[in-house]
Amino acid sequence: MVTFAALVPTALAAFVLWQVVHGPGESEPPKVLPAAGGPASTSAPASPSAPKSASPSSASASPSKSEPAPFTTAPKKPTAPAAGGSGPLRGKVVVIDPGHNPGNFKHPSDINRSVNVGNGSKECDTTGTSTNGGYTEAQFTLDVARRMRTILEQQGATVQLTQNGDRAWGPCVTERAAIGNKAHADAVVSVHADGSAAGNRGFHVILPASVRAGTADTRAIVGPSRDLGERVAGNFLKVTGEPPSNYIGRGTALDTRSDLGGLNLSTVPKVFIECGNMRDAQDAGRLTSGAWRQKAAQGISEGIVSFLRG
Repeated sequence: MVTFAALVPTALAAFVLWQVVHGPGESEPPKVLPAAGGPASTSAPASPSAPKSASPSSASASPSKSEPAPFTTAPKKPTAPAAGGSGPLRGKVVVIDPGHNPGNFKHPSDINRSVNVGNGSKECDTTGTSTNGGYTEAQFTLDVARRMRTILEQQGATVQLTQNGDRAWGPCVTERAAIGNKAHADAVVSVHADGSAAGNRGFHVILPASVRAGTADTRAIVGPSRDLGERVAGNFLKVTGEPPSNYIGRGTALDTRSDLGGLNLSTVPKVFIECGNMRDAQDAGRLTSGAWRQKAAQGISEGIVSFLRG
């Protein structure tokens, strides 16, 4: 694995290509609200490099009826970490953070309240976005997270989800960070899908910037989080075939941000991944496919395994 002392587009683009050839080695940008059944979007402003969300395009994509149904049955205590097995990741703890919650739109007063993220205030949580056909980001992230849990547990890891459809709303971004910290996680990945304009497509991984303000201090995790993010990006590209974002990251599939509470308040290595743009018809066709979501889960998981095994 190539180690990056500084992020420059050419070097990082070369890294992603190296990964493809050689294998493993809160609010995010504004989200367009669900096509139906939800309130106005509560997402926070984007970082300077991210475009503002556009109105839904005329092209719509809905979940494919021929694809495998998403995982729907949750255990009685879904957020409790499962005991690790005897695989190569035995003794490692992974926290998976499915972005948003299907019930968030029913609890606007709860998710809209401000929480302190160290260097400022953000909404507790947001509703997330959806495809033009109404498949929500919260459905997508929970399905991918459950698939990842299965894959990683088979590798012997102890896996915990920040939420598993077992609560009415949330948790807040502050609590999402605290769950990973309390678990002393070896790696945390927050799963998302973007809601940008049609024609903007591809995935990107969000890395924590160096932040020291209030209760936030990411200095110790910036380096390992970049390593985790680079490995996740390379393996996601290789397994899914989804291209790096053409609107964020300048082709590197990497973006560094200082405004996300889930990253600012983390004391363990953590990244976000935006798996695609739900408002682009081509990306939406993938995101609504159960078979592709399995690839997404596999790609992210392989990046985590690569990071944990060194």
